[in-house]
Amino acid sequence: MSEIKRPNESLIVNTDQVMINDLNNYNTLFGGVLMKKLDNNATLSARRHSRVKECVTASTDSIDFLYPITQSDSVCVESFVSYTGSKSMEIFCKVIAEDMISGERRMAATAFLTFVALDEDKKPIKVPEISPETEEEKFLYESGKERAETRRIRRKHSKELTKMIQLEKPWEKGDVDYDDYVSGIK
Repeated sequence: MSEIKRPNESLIVNTDQVMINDLNNYNTLFGGVLMKKLDNNATLSARRHSRVKECVTASTDSIDFLYPITQSDSVCVESFVSYTGSKSMEIFCKVIAEDMISGERRMAATAFLTFVALDEDKKPIKVPEISPETEEEKFLYESGKERAETRRIRRKHSKELTKMIQLEKPWEKGDVDYDDYVSGIK
């Protein structure tokens, strides 16, 4: 019989302040800084759920930036396992920005990442199933199968695409003069 866990058993909550070096030229949080925070949180949720040393990011479905995050905000990232396959875990992440002056809280971003748990030989292993409890968890779980199918189709397309993509550098193809390529003529 396989082990079944509740999503809140994999819950990771991490809150940080926004530092000036985290800001882009619009004085909002760099998307890449937030992506790193999401991946770090999601990794811990995956490891907490599967109780293994290593979990690897298999995909990032989407990161929907809903509201800009500024230096006066704190950034709270919450993540938990929202759906599982036999060897993969979908991690839902939500980002709550809180204005530290006014106390106003807003949903700044959401994301879905998929992880695979690995054994000592770096081979994928079976992960526990989940049993959602809250309305939020149930909604995410019930729509998880559709997202998993979308990921499967997207991955198949990506594999087909890699067969068509050339690996040569443009200046190594022989039909482009490097000096023209660099200067933007061709």
